[in-house]
Parts: sequence; structure tokens; C-alpha cells
Amino acid sequence: MPEQVDVVVLGVGTGGEDLALFLAEAGLDVVGIEGSLLGGECPYWACIPSKMMIRAANLLQEARRIDGMAGHAEVTPDWAPVAARIRAEATGDWDDTIAVGRFQGKGGRFVRGRGRLVGPRTVTVGDETFTATRGIVIATGSKPFIPPVPGLADVDYWTTHDAIAVEQLPESLTILGGGAVGCELGQVFSRFGVDVSIVEGLDRLLTLEEPEVSAVIESVFEAEGIALHLGSRAEHVEARGEGVLVAMDDGTELTADRLLVATGRTVDLGDLGLEAAGLDPSSRFIEVDDRLRAADGIWAIGDVTGKAMFTHVALYQASIVAADVLGLEPAPADYSALPRVTFTDPEIGSVGMTEDEAREAGIDVAVTIKQVPATFRGWIHGPGNEGIIKLIADRADGILVGATSMGPHGGEVLSMLTTAIHAKVPLATLQHMIYPYPTFYGGVGESLGAYARGIGKVMDPGATPEVFDMAG
Repeated sequence: MPEQVDVVVLGVGTGGEDLALFLAEAGLDVVGIEGSLLGGECPYWACIPSKMMIRAANLLQEARRIDGMAGHAEVTPDWAPVAARIRAEATGDWDDTIAVGRFQGKGGRFVRGRGRLVGPRTVTVGDETFTATRGIVIATGSKPFIPPVPGLADVDYWTTHDAIAVEQLPESLTILGGGAVGCELGQVFSRFGVDVSIVEGLDRLLTLEEPEVSAVIESVFEAEGIALHLGSRAEHVEARGEGVLVAMDDGTELTADRLLVATGRTVDLGDLGLEAAGLDPSSRFIEVDDRLRAADGIWAIGDVTGKAMFTHVALYQASIVAADVLGLEPAPADYSALPRVTFTDPEIGSVGMTEDEAREAGIDVAVTIKQVPATFRGWIHGPGNEGIIKLIADRADGILVGATSMGPHGGEVLSMLTTAIHAKVPLATLQHMIYPYPTFYGGVGESLGAYARGIGKVMDPGATPEVFDMAG
């Protein structure tokens, strides 16, 4: 007979863990089911260890910038302390004993395995079956997308797991994919002396970002010696000696010691038994309403919802589901001010709509672009000050609908822009704020001043936006 519990959390990654802990602390009988490590990708193979790598690589680059600014420094990269720090963070060798103990200490029950729905509120895992009286939360995450490139399955390629866990760096690396992960890891390895090439089938890096962002990061990468192959696709892959050869559709052949596949992530719903709850297992994502409800007694959070594959989105959704399960009537989910950060150097923070998205939505936009080197703090900063501040405003409503802050601490500068978009702060209010001088986020104030100078100008939808630059 199935064992009755209050809630089953199917997939205990970062969002699932946060939800399960909260509900257990609230006194509910919670079962968490996870086939991999409790806590998911973020603490073991993604957000946290990758940012440790990025921090180390940025330290090297800052030291290289001393010449001409503060003296002279000899820089000798050493990957050993980076690898050791990552292993220590992952509790030795990717061991979730501490995380499991924390969950169980709150009264939760952890079951290792791949759970499957066998009824509207019933889940089986191994030889155990649980019926959830309050409901089931599906939070099974995503996995790397491996493109169907001929020959790829026959070579020893890396995914992000391999790249994060590497203890000895290769001399050369080819990366398939010029998105956030490919760019972040590519810059890290390059700064540690690896000969890096990035292959991107579209015509620019970071295609989810503004084109001005792509132009800046491409210039930075090329200056750092990263080879970019844009607008070219891999036609086939084969082993070549001790390395891997990638043949591209433009006739270029790249051979490197290692190949990293960083072409995004995908959601696999096929073996979850969704049909038992009246859901479509062939769907790309699980459709949810604004309280993350997928069906009666079924919620979904995180990557499986298709809203955005970010840890902070999963945590945000987990808070809504927790309140809904407890009958607290949460505010509906709102993604209009959804922020994201790409932790390259320069760092890229984005929130809300891009300019193209705003125009496609029929918004009469006004745009201002400020070069970070032309801001007061950017000029003072000197080397490593590349970046832009781009603001997209709804001319009729007088509010921001999108923004990008790219540059030193771009993700931190983004915080005020996220608040402004989320709270629909009038531009007039933002323009009359006092911004401390000289700060990086003071550049937002400079940009808003530029926008104010052009607020009366007419901009036809679809026209190239005018750029107002106070320095020019």
C-alpha cells in the first residue's frame, strides 16, 4: 500500500531543496526524491564552482593590468588551488552527505532515485510508493543538450561537469556554443593559458543579449587571444591523435586536446509518468499557471516550467509554491523584471525586455546607450572598463521596460534597474535621484540624464534608436 505523506518533491535541486526545507520546517511530512545529488547542479557543477573559477581567472587578469597603472607584476597561473577549492566546496568528491543531513534534520525524508508518477498524487521510486495528500511538486531540472553532430557520440567530449571537475588543464580547447556558459568557461580557461576557440552557429556571441553587448565581449575576447568562429556550424567531429577535430561548414578545421559541448540545456519529461496526472509527457515544458500549478495537486518549478533556466527563478517559484501549499495565497508569478547575469569580464547584467523585444511588443521605445569608459567611474577605472549601460523606456508610460548594465560589477549595478522595472518607477523619479559620485551605478544616473535630453524627440517604431552620450 502507498505510504501517505503531505508533500512529495520530485527532484531536489536548488529550488526543490529550498521548497522541501521550508515545508518541512513548517511541520509538513515531506519526501524529497532525487536521482543525483541533493542540491542539484548549482552547488556542485554550475553556479558556485564556476564563479570560483571566474574569480580566480579575474584575479589573474587584474594582476596583468598593473603594468602602466601601478608598477609591474609577473603573473604565473596555477590551476591546482582552483581545483582544490572547488573540491572542498563540493565536500571532497561531490558528496551531498551534509545536504542530506540538513534536510533530514528538519524532519524531511530523502529518497535517492528517479521518481515516477503512477497516479494523480502518487509517486513510486524503487520499491517505495508515496501518496501526497497535499500534492506533488515536480522540480526535476534539465540536462545538457548534446547536438546531433555526426561523430560527436564517438569522441570523448566534455560537458560542464567535466570542465568544472578538471584537475589538469589541457593545452587547447574547442568550445561548441557561444552562450553564457561557453563564454564564461572559455574566458576562464584562456586566462589560465589554454588555447581556446569558440564555435557559434549564429553570427554573434550571447545572442540573448543586446547586439551592443555582443560587440563588446567579442572585442574583449579577441584582445585576450580567444579565437572566435561565428556564423559557422560543426559538420562533423572525429578523434584526431590524442585530441578532437571539429570540421565546420565553412571548411575550417579545428583540432584541440579537448572539446567542450556548451550548447545549452534541455528538459526530459518522458520518464516522469506525467500522463498519470493528466499531463502531456511529450511537451517541451510543463505548462503552469501564475501560481505554478500544473494540475490539481501538482505544481512544477525550475527548468521544467520553461520560464528561465536560472537558480534564482527556481527559488522565486519555490517561494510561491510553498505559500500556495500552505494556503497563504501568494502573489502571482511575475517575470516582467526577470534579471540575469553573465559572469564574463566585463560582467553582463540584463533585466526585462531587449530593445527588439520591446519593439516587437508594439512599445514606442526610447533608447539610451552609455559607454562605461565615458562615465566618470569608468574613466577612473582604466583598463578593464569595457561595457555599456543601455536603457529601454516606454515613451508613453514613462517607465523603463528593459536595461543592460555591462562592465565592472555589471551584475551589481543591475540591482537598481531591476527594482525600477519591477516597481514601475517613473523615469522622472529616477532622473531626480541623487547618485553618489563617482560610482559605477552613478553611470545609470548619467545615462538617465542623457535620456532626459532626448525625451522630446520623435522615434519611429523600427527606426534605429538615437544614442545620447553625455561624453560626446
